[in-house]
Amino acid sequence: MTVLQAIIMAIVEGLTEFLPISSTGHMALTGAVLGIEKEGFTKLFIETVQFGAIISVIVLYWRKFLNFKKLDFYLKLFIAFIPAAIVGVLLKKRIEAVLESPIFITAIMFLGGILLLFVDNWFKNSTVSEEEKITYKNSLVIGLFQLLAVVFPGFSRSAATIIGGMQQKLNRTMAAEFSFFLAVPTLAGAFAKSLWDAYRQNPELLNQHNINMIILGNIVAFIVAIIAIKGFITFLIKHGFRLFGWYRIIVGILLLVFLLTGHSLSL
Repeated sequence: MTVLQAIIMAIVEGLTEFLPISSTGHMALTGAVLGIEKEGFTKLFIETVQFGAIISVIVLYWRKFLNFKKLDFYLKLFIAFIPAAIVGVLLKKRIEAVLESPIFITAIMFLGGILLLFVDNWFKNSTVSEEEKITYKNSLVIGLFQLLAVVFPGFSRSAATIIGGMQQKLNRTMAAEFSFFLAVPTLAGAFAKSLWDAYRQNPELLNQHNINMIILGNIVAFIVAIIAIKGFITFLIKHGFRLFGWYRIIVGILLLVFLLTGHSLSL
């Protein structure tokens, strides 16, 4: 992976991580288009470049995250995080095997797009607009919805948790923001585990050059994610999810065409 390829991949990560369009599918497609070889560092880079996106959420919502007097906020995130943490550990090998199946990711990308076409109509009565009104039960249910993204790579963690939030009566904005908040422990856990696994199993991947690439990628992802989050909230309030659904359907078709013409999407 070259420096330019790393920057482009980081831009894609920053743009797609918090949108309901599947960062997994976009990273796979981008890697294939760029001709990035399947190797240990490629996988490590994709898994660790998410850290920049995590920091962007903390920076944008710093008042929420640094208000240590409101332990209730952290407890809600912890409760929502538990299902993905448990299932992620138990099914890690199976999930990784699925990630090696581009046709599966393509199908989930397409089907997820169809689902988003109807979300706004299904949850018209979702009106909760304040985090303080989210209950522990709401948090757990949203965490269970997040499992859709854990078990079905390509579904989109953001799509799963936002849909879960709206199903629990959160309005579009609050559902999206809680999804951002939940991304912090979820992606931080994945980031830490990826580095730990690399340290234990492939320490040669953590050489100075690769570490510099990871740092660069995270800086780029951080900047782009801040822009993406602000733009997403504005767009969501005005237009809802329908256009994201059509976008996913189009990308799913493009991925299928890419596969049928003999190209590889696995990283």
